[in-house]
Amino acid sequence: QVQLVESGGGLVQAGDSLRLSCSASGRTFTSNTMGWFRQAPGKEREFVATISWSGGRTYYADSVKGRFTISRDNAKNTVSLQMNSLEPEDTAVYYCAASRIKAGTTSEVAEYHYWGQGTQVTVSS
Repeated sequence: QVQLVESGGGLVQAGDSLRLSCSASGRTFTSNTMGWFRQAPGKEREFVATISWSGGRTYYADSVKGRFTISRDNAKNTVSLQMNSLEPEDTAVYYCAASRIKAGTTSEVAEYHYWGQGTQVTVSS
């Protein structure tokens, strides 16, 4: 059974930092593009960041560029999202996802076929 499990969410104040982690089990995703998405109440799930299988290519949503950093450790089968200078608008459930794409990056929800259950991030003003 393939599982992606996110951790690291919580309640913080504006300007604080959080680091989200995603651990995969059941199979390895070392050759797959990985991504982070988020969904706020009443809104559609939106792209946050993606990273190629090697970690050599990354791509971010404009709203988080310069504040968030995605990284991966293929030896540990994990993906992380470092979030700095958090804003109340970043409040959402954050999801880790694995794509079947094995080259480059993608921000398209439809390209991701494995999803975690999400971790809540709440940023107070």
